[in-house]
Amino acid sequence: MSLAKRISTVGGFTLLSRVFGFIRDVLMARYLGAGMASDAFFIAFKLPNFFRRLFAEGAFSVGFVPLFARALGKDITPESQQAALDFASRVFAWLLPILLVFLLMMEAAMVPVMLGLTGGFDGDQTKFDLTVELGRYTFPYLALISLVTFYAGMLNAMERYSAAAFAPVILNIFMIGALITFGESEIGAARALAAAVSLSGIAQFLWLVRAAMRAGLKVRLALPKPSEDVRDLMRVIAPAAIGAGIIQINLLIDVLLAARFLPEGSVSWLFYADRLNQLPLGVIGVAVGTVLLPSISRLLAGGDEAGALRQQNRAIEFSLFLTLPAAVALAVIPGPIIATLFERGAFTSSETGQTAAALMAYALGLPAYVIAKALTPGYFARKDTKTPVKFATASLVVNLVLNLILIQSLAHVGLALATAIAAWFNVLLLYLGLKRSHGFHFFKETLIRLAKMVIASLVMAAGIYLILDRFSGSFTADGAERIGALAIMVVAGAALYFVAIFALRTLPKDEIRKFVKR
Repeated sequence: MSLAKRISTVGGFTLLSRVFGFIRDVLMARYLGAGMASDAFFIAFKLPNFFRRLFAEGAFSVGFVPLFARALGKDITPESQQAALDFASRVFAWLLPILLVFLLMMEAAMVPVMLGLTGGFDGDQTKFDLTVELGRYTFPYLALISLVTFYAGMLNAMERYSAAAFAPVILNIFMIGALITFGESEIGAARALAAAVSLSGIAQFLWLVRAAMRAGLKVRLALPKPSEDVRDLMRVIAPAAIGAGIIQINLLIDVLLAARFLPEGSVSWLFYADRLNQLPLGVIGVAVGTVLLPSISRLLAGGDEAGALRQQNRAIEFSLFLTLPAAVALAVIPGPIIATLFERGAFTSSETGQTAAALMAYALGLPAYVIAKALTPGYFARKDTKTPVKFATASLVVNLVLNLILIQSLAHVGLALATAIAAWFNVLLLYLGLKRSHGFHFFKETLIRLAKMVIASLVMAAGIYLILDRFSGSFTADGAERIGALAIMVVAGAALYFVAIFALRTLPKDEIRKFVKR
């Protein structure tokens, strides 16, 4: 299976998840708005997501997947598959009890943890108590999604991507069901959402176990025992956890500062803006990272350095082909997008303006996040987890300094802008470090194609900006007129982009047709 097809498979299911996620966010904006209940839920939801990205999808994934893929080898045989499964069983024997102990500790310590995160909301006891309650509902999701990640890593290494890519859809279905069923009051909806998060974790776990069993990946339950390969995994995980932690702290700092120093609703404005910004990142960037890590690991295991370099260049081309126009659109017309998608019910025009400003800032860093997803596997596949930690630490310092400077004049928008700038700084360090230590470089053909994609995106930006002037009044009208106006702008923008791509001969026509089809 080609790299583009594998990325398209993961991206397609991730797109389905994002569509359901969009429906979920529209309902959340309608039933929760941007106030006490929404701020409490978003902070409670942020906590397990922080540790999920830190350990499950961060450190554990980048440590476990390359080692499992190397055990499988470049050409999978029954013997190599059994060896990989034996390794996975030894890892699972340690993973399960560690997760259970950590879950119990966090449930018991939820009050001081939330106090540290929020500062007690300046004495607002009702809001703080609700946040603690919701945090206890959501935190079991961490243990469940960590187990999901374990099984997903094995399936991805076997080039079976569909089941793992579909799993996030289950989360969104559960949350949509909770909002529709219990959306009468904002606090009731928040409680139902928090419970739905952990219930969806159970469903996702059972879904992945079934998929693994059908793929012949049966993990044995055993008592944890010391072994050299597990120690090797721990040596890789330790620096990766620090690196992933620094990246997640970057994102958590925004919530912390918004909750402590900015007006009520700021946490929610950042959340809704980040959700839209995450749409192309989730569909494209996550797909690239998911496919590239096991793929490069297996190529390097077979000594194919040239193949690994070629795959990274192609991955960057593929991801930016779709990400650049998405980022430009989010930056040029954030107001119409937010108004059309969210402005109804408890989400007012005031919330639209505040969220749109944050979205514009976040969008500036979107290409950087996607490029990082393509560059980072070049380190992890070679078991180099220390170098990205150093770069992530430097970007954390940049983010923190910029946060403290920009929050003074730009409030929550300054937090989003600081995050975007720090993301580009991290990408620059990743590229220079990879080029120096592992011989990575951009192909001349790749750089030319990327330059043409930038030009095509700017052509699209100019076009939709002119169209916006014609339809500006539509976005203060009712929902149907807004949707029609936004649809026209999206179609026109896409048409302009692809016309420019063809005119500049950015990619061969057959490659473009394959991209669009997939």
